[in-house]
Amino acid sequence: MRRWLIRSCLVTSVLSLTCLSFAAQAAGFDHVAKLADKGFVISAQARLLDSGDVLGALNPTQPLSPASVTKLYTAAASLDRWGPQHRFTTRLVSTGDVGSDGVLHGDLVLDGGGDPALTSEELWLLIQKLRERGIHRIDGQLVVSQWRFGPVGCETTDRCKTQTEGTNAYGALLSSAAVNYASWCATVMPAQVGQPAHITSCDTVAPTLRIDNDVKTVAAGQAASLYAKRVTDSSGDTLRVSGQIPAGTYPRPVYKSSSNPADQTGQTLYSLLSQAGIQIGGGYTVSQQPPPISAKPLAAVEGKPLQELLLRTLNYSNNFMADTLAMDLTAGSQQSLPSAGHVLEQFAAGLSGSGPVTLRSGSGLTPENRVSAQDVNALLAAMYGRASLFPTFVAGMQVPTNGPMHFIRRGSQTFQDHVMLKTGTLNEPVTVRAIAGYFRTESGRWGSFSVLVNGTASTPYLSWRQTLPLIADDVTAMIENH
Repeated sequence: MRRWLIRSCLVTSVLSLTCLSFAAQAAGFDHVAKLADKGFVISAQARLLDSGDVLGALNPTQPLSPASVTKLYTAAASLDRWGPQHRFTTRLVSTGDVGSDGVLHGDLVLDGGGDPALTSEELWLLIQKLRERGIHRIDGQLVVSQWRFGPVGCETTDRCKTQTEGTNAYGALLSSAAVNYASWCATVMPAQVGQPAHITSCDTVAPTLRIDNDVKTVAAGQAASLYAKRVTDSSGDTLRVSGQIPAGTYPRPVYKSSSNPADQTGQTLYSLLSQAGIQIGGGYTVSQQPPPISAKPLAAVEGKPLQELLLRTLNYSNNFMADTLAMDLTAGSQQSLPSAGHVLEQFAAGLSGSGPVTLRSGSGLTPENRVSAQDVNALLAAMYGRASLFPTFVAGMQVPTNGPMHFIRRGSQTFQDHVMLKTGTLNEPVTVRAIAGYFRTESGRWGSFSVLVNGTASTPYLSWRQTLPLIADDVTAMIENH
């Protein structure tokens, strides 16, 4: 298509001016522009941050789906709101008094603080604080309060499906009282050859969900192959695990999203309390109501600082953490995921050089998200100018040569050593391959770049193996020429 446009320049002077404009616009992204021949829609731009000089551009103002590049907006807005050292607090409060006999006469309430990385370890710290107070029994119920948000209505296909079946991790519905990234974890251990493997909970002595074990122990030296799926019926979640594990090998964990994160927290905390010798008379329940104003504080635990949360969110492109952070940015209670996206849109509206963007989530899972390469570069430039925030922001990006995602280790060594980036991938309803980040030129100057590639219903499948080398070739030339 691009070659046809260039040939057509010979027809009339009007067409010649149009095509010269197209060719000039593609300057700097000649390799990436080849994808237009296959029908892909592209928005790309690279610029130097000190001078603002544009080194390359191709339809830079075309709004396209950024997929997980959206997480850069979530990270930036979170840093702008709270700063790198902010910690989310999870509390235990009571609706009654603790007697001299160590009995809590009332309900024990977990006040979910929206911590995207609350784990069983933090729950143990809360329990230890109860034991320090001498509490060994609770007459009332354990109440898990997700009053801030949860369960947030599903806006994406995977989260809608996960209500009845979980085939991956980190894809659960969102809750301000979720634990362990809203994923169940089970440990598979070999037994004697020919016998079923042992499967236990990663978090509690006794499994807190039903387990359907069809894993066989095979002879040492054979390959391990484990398959897991979480299914849900009227009785709750069941983890089905099948396959084989060789005798004498280390235990292997499996992770699958839960159907109801707050209920998972209730099961886990209830089991841990019993394990610690604290008995609960009334079982557990989940609530969307905040604790009563009269509730008495018993224990609190602060999560990891935001700079650590962002490192995990961006490095591993954790959708659950990203959307939880976006929900934390909303005001009031029981907001929707599009409401969180609106907060991000308002943040983007304040960025110099950015046009209007459309964001329906903080993770990029929503295919309706739309930004242009120029918009993303405006975000990158703004964060580069925030001296106190930039180190944390850029630390969450991957340097290809040593990043945790091996698929980005492509292109020239110059590219792999000189860029810090975030990628975005979607395969439905159309192919999306997006990438954005910073680079350092050979002379030490900072630059930013963004390349958004979107397919259509008629374009073929596009892999990163096909996409990344083209981007790397173009960015490498920019790095080496400056």
